[in-house]
Amino acid sequence: MSRERLPGAAYNPPAWAIFFAAQLGASAALTGLLFVSLSINLGQIISSQHLTPRAGKALLTLTGVLFASSLCLVPGQSLRVLGWELACLGVLLFVPLTVLQQGSSRGNPYVTQLEKALHWFLTGMSAAPVVICGLSLLELRGGGLLWLLAATLFSFTSALFDAWVLLIEIKR
Repeated sequence: MSRERLPGAAYNPPAWAIFFAAQLGASAALTGLLFVSLSINLGQIISSQHLTPRAGKALLTLTGVLFASSLCLVPGQSLRVLGWELACLGVLLFVPLTVLQQGSSRGNPYVTQLEKALHWFLTGMSAAPVVICGLSLLELRGGGLLWLLAATLFSFTSALFDAWVLLIEIKR
């Protein structure tokens, strides 16, 4: 299908190049800052059964944005290939993020039920829209790259909550 016949900007990755370049840079910078913050409290994080998976989840969430943005910036790539790449990436993110979220929340006396629900929601919404985006690109309907916008926003929110706990709340 030629670009002239595509159903709008949601299915035109080159139209999103500036957005994806910005997200790539932001996720790389935040991942680097997270590594620095983890090193500051490394002893406390490693000694906690709830903080180690939370650190992993924050890093994986930001890495997911970095990978998705990188895939969308590959020049000349067909929508079909990009769709498969994003759908597979979303699954590869969803499974370990879910396992890590389980490890950080199960039996954790420091978070309320409402906080657990919020973190579960953010975790799911960091990966599931990536899968949906990929499938939408394959079918050329259903929202296309707009799903990746949602995944990016939820990913940054989730990772920033986790980073706050790992850097600031850990000191309380």
